[in-house]
Amino acid sequence: MKEFWIYTALRFLLLVGSLGIVVGLWFALAGSVPILWAVVIAFVLSGAGSYFLLNRPREALARRVQTRAERMTAKIEEMRAKEDADDGA
Repeated sequence: MKEFWIYTALRFLLLVGSLGIVVGLWFALAGSVPILWAVVIAFVLSGAGSYFLLNRPREALARRVQTRAERMTAKIEEMRAKEDADDGA
């Protein structure tokens, strides 16, 4: 699942980047940074940013998951049909 790791890494980088920006701005404006609030604001910013900036990787991951789910469903249906045929014989 290459798409999963790419999307996860991009989300992590976006969070770290957001945290760096929030801490940098807060330190420049106030001098001291309450780290809990900086982390909360960074989570919110990275969440909103990932919705817009990471649309393509998220869609690729969704397509991959859907393809795997369809393959598994087809395999289960094939096994079920085979089992029904064996029971009928």
